[in-house]
Amino acid sequence: MMIIVDSGSTKADWEIIQPNGDRHLESTMGFNPYFVTSDFIEEELKRDFVNKVDVNSVDNVYFYGAGCSDPAHSKIVEIGLSRIFKNAKNIVVEHDLLASARASCGTKPGIACIIGTGSNTCLYDGKKILDNIPALSYLLGDEGSGTHLGKFLLRAYFYRELPAEIRDAFVTKYGSDKLAILNRAYGDAPNVYLASFATFFSENREHFYIQKMVSEAFEELVVRHILKYKGVQELPINFVGSIAYHFRDILEMTLNTHALTLGTIIRKPIDALVEYHLKNLDKL
Repeated sequence: MMIIVDSGSTKADWEIIQPNGDRHLESTMGFNPYFVTSDFIEEELKRDFVNKVDVNSVDNVYFYGAGCSDPAHSKIVEIGLSRIFKNAKNIVVEHDLLASARASCGTKPGIACIIGTGSNTCLYDGKKILDNIPALSYLLGDEGSGTHLGKFLLRAYFYRELPAEIRDAFVTKYGSDKLAILNRAYGDAPNVYLASFATFFSENREHFYIQKMVSEAFEELVVRHILKYKGVQELPINFVGSIAYHFRDILEMTLNTHALTLGTIIRKPIDALVEYHLKNLDKL
């Protein structure tokens, strides 16, 4: 039995593939090794996963995760998984950026971008990642992401920059207690909390000020990341993630202003990622 996992910081999709080809999907919280330990991963899977899947029958696990960009952080996830899938012959932990590239580009060259809770981009040649402008996480980076939008919104609210109708909608939904909001923003999993405000953007997406903030966030992503890749004008710009999916129109307009070509947008990459694995398993 094989399992393919696409894990963001917020949520993880687990596609379980039986030897006869039958498939089913399970979900857990996301496991970003910048924020969780091997022990946490083990305990969370024991609580929320092992009663749904025959973990002893799993031969291969391919885990693609946010934060798994270097050996040290990938090892945190690998150790946690190995304690659950004790009979697995193969546990591979890769960066979610490679998952994005494989899901959105397949075996063709392109620019692959993640815009969900966080953001990341790369130049992909159809087999491997050739270049990656560093992603600096929610404190210094994550341009264009849900976290980025959340920071935009909170700053605009507290600095009294929101139009009256958007300010009132914000207070109705979240309250006006500065201390409560800041405690959440500086508490546990601040990136996930900030990204949760993406819902507010979706609910008010027709308002000019909301569109302006989304456009500015996408502009930063394009200028700080996408435009710096070699050959970008000749390659499709592909996206994975909920923010790209829900604000496709604004994203496309932003790309058009820079004469860039929009490629594929995939909300959740797991299905395309599974198909990639099934077609290319002998090459991995």
